[in-house]
Amino acid sequence: MKQRVRVQLGERSYDVVVGRGAIGELGSVLPSDAKRIAIITQSAVPVDIAPQIRSGVSVSRHVIGDGEEHKSLATIERLCDEFAAAGVTRHDVIIGVGGGMVTDVAGFAAATWHRGIRVVHVSTTLVGMIDAAIGGKTGVNVQAGKNLVGAFWQPSGVVCDTSFLDTLPDRERRCGYGEMAKYHFLTGDDLLALDVDSRIARCVRIKADIVGSDEREAGRRAVLNYGHTLGHALEIASNFALAHGESVAIGMMFAAHVARALGRIDDARVEHHRRVIVDHYGLTVEVPGVVDRRRLVELMQHDKKAIDGLTFVLDGPRGIETVRSVDSTALNDAFDALSVP
Repeated sequence: MKQRVRVQLGERSYDVVVGRGAIGELGSVLPSDAKRIAIITQSAVPVDIAPQIRSGVSVSRHVIGDGEEHKSLATIERLCDEFAAAGVTRHDVIIGVGGGMVTDVAGFAAATWHRGIRVVHVSTTLVGMIDAAIGGKTGVNVQAGKNLVGAFWQPSGVVCDTSFLDTLPDRERRCGYGEMAKYHFLTGDDLLALDVDSRIARCVRIKADIVGSDEREAGRRAVLNYGHTLGHALEIASNFALAHGESVAIGMMFAAHVARALGRIDDARVEHHRRVIVDHYGLTVEVPGVVDRRRLVELMQHDKKAIDGLTFVLDGPRGIETVRSVDSTALNDAFDALSVP
């Protein structure tokens, strides 16, 4: 059964269509006045949206590389050159078809081309469906860190056809589980009681509610970064041998230990994290031996949330919230708990 989740942003509100066969609803979220559509995708994405596009529209296809090294300003520059050649104007639309990397790149390209044109996301991975494709955070990586260059640019609509997940590689599925596990800690919902499609839709609703209340991460929206401070550092330190969702899973376990060291949560809550992340979703919380804590701290200091010292999103008596200037003792206790050298 398909569900529609509304992201409430006033005149810029949009629908996220979730469920098997949702791709058939693509036409309902595409701007009807666009004369040209620029599709951004990757060669390995096995989704053809051409049958869903109305006749008479000019379509160009733009393929970006696989791997985080292609999530770059160089890729954005190449795409913009291709848009110019295809005659794409600010009255047209970009469609990002793929996982989180594609929607991040497509969204940023849309935000910058002609100072902003419309974008629709067709998410093909679990990470994209419950996180990356929704909420308008776009960006690319630079040498100093992940997603440091970007823009807030809301889509006109999002399609999450859960049938695309049937052929998702095991590792991509694990990455999605890393982000899905996050939602278990953001609310008191019993997500494990839901079937997969309903669980995805519930994650989308949670994110839509948070984005609607804090679009530009001035406060509440920061909770969606739970596990990401260490997670992003692990991705870079491992030269992306650890994928995003895998890194976030470790990051959430690390954050639980930091919160315990600060007296914000007890051992039972830490164990709850382990049960969800490890026992239910089958994710590892072991840090690769080639990564050391000094390098991770250095990378975390470049995190976008850092203002005065290291800033973390942590669990606590009032739920998940931002905690600034976390002291080194708590960090070292957490590193010790995960046996990080």
